[in-house]
Amino acid sequence: MRVLLLGADGFIGRRVADRLMADGELQVTVLGRRDSADIRFDLTAGSPGALARFLDAVVPQVVINCAGATYGSSRTLIRANTLAVATVCEAIRRSREPARLVHVGSAAEYGPMPSGVPIPEGAEPRPVGPYGVSKLAGTELVVSSGLDAAVLRVFDVVGPGSPTASLFGRLAEGLRRALEQDERQVRMPDLSGYRDFVDVRDVARAIQAAAVSAATGVINVGTGHAVRARDAAQLLVRAAGFDGSISEDARQVLVPSQSAADPGHRAAEPYRPVEARPVLEPVQWRQADVRTARDRLGWRALVPLEESLGDIWLETACRV
Repeated sequence: MRVLLLGADGFIGRRVADRLMADGELQVTVLGRRDSADIRFDLTAGSPGALARFLDAVVPQVVINCAGATYGSSRTLIRANTLAVATVCEAIRRSREPARLVHVGSAAEYGPMPSGVPIPEGAEPRPVGPYGVSKLAGTELVVSSGLDAAVLRVFDVVGPGSPTASLFGRLAEGLRRALEQDERQVRMPDLSGYRDFVDVRDVARAIQAAAVSAATGVINVGTGHAVRARDAAQLLVRAAGFDGSISEDARQVLVPSQSAADPGHRAAEPYRPVEARPVLEPVQWRQADVRTARDRLGWRALVPLEESLGDIWLETACRV
């Protein structure tokens, strides 16, 4: 099967690229802005017609879109998460042999939901910030495109490769500095919110499963379990062997980078903001209803949260 991968340099995209390229039955072509890409193309600036010509040259059976931005101005987010998606959809429609499209969405599209209740794909989205709004617009473009397409609405991604601007990337870096400088306190935003933390390697498996399936529409990708961010942070603290305290700033809920490419990540390929900052959202509860992923993709999360966070610490501790 011929696969065209967009956003291979991002947090999720790198793991997807590793999985796809390890599969001898797949012929993978990478499209992106960087020199490492097989095809250099800027989704935020290039035209659908130009992209369609690349599609006609590669003739992919599946296009996987892991590209996007998690941080940056509203303009940056709209260009990377909405306008770029419109370009991809229109290019596929114009191509001689329209490919299947697997697009990476985000749980931030849902916005605030009732506590204690798993979020089904049919829940009415109510995003509260520019990131969630831009991702929802991209999802709606895909769903209404008329293409053979699936959107994986990914929940809060963690694991090796997490950027330092993400929740646990930030905590790991703070712990490293505290241990090096013999400090007794690490400051973090409010960690009272509940999140469905899913390992990036499990997300990559879900994307690969979607690529070879016939499933269409929106599909949640998460563990199906909500964990208080404070409790998850303590797993990382224990992995680091830190015996000091975590000081939380009141009334801030930090949403870990997740979603698209570099989600998460730095800003995802193909767009990088000048200053990466975590996205703050007044969302206290996030838990995926994962029955659709189980039934239509044959997928479920396998990597325990403790292992995900332990791997983040191992990477951070080895960083020079």
